[in-house]
Amino acid sequence: MTRGEIYRTPERGGKPGFYVVVSRAFIAENDDVSTVVCAPVYGDVLGISTEVVLGDAEGLPRTSAVRCDFLALMFKRKLTTFVGSLPPRKLAELNRALAIALDLCVPA
Repeated sequence: MTRGEIYRTPERGGKPGFYVVVSRAFIAENDDVSTVVCAPVYGDVLGISTEVVLGDAEGLPRTSAVRCDFLALMFKRKLTTFVGSLPPRKLAELNRALAIALDLCVPA
């Protein structure tokens, strides 16, 4: 497991959900750590600055949005099905959206 990977899980009100791992590599790749911070993926795209739009190129069944305002701590064992990985451009968008969501300095 590593940062930027997308997983499917049976969480979220009995409906399968998708999550993107946002924990740094040291945590995500460490088998001694049982949890990672994830950003949920929603089917609705709101067009806000804390979203990253994904679609079939990233392995999702339809156009969706990673919402960085709603980070969640997830057990790695709950992230059951690997879907895909964010390409470098989408990972850069994720970094920017996380910086905005957490009110950190955003590079120009």
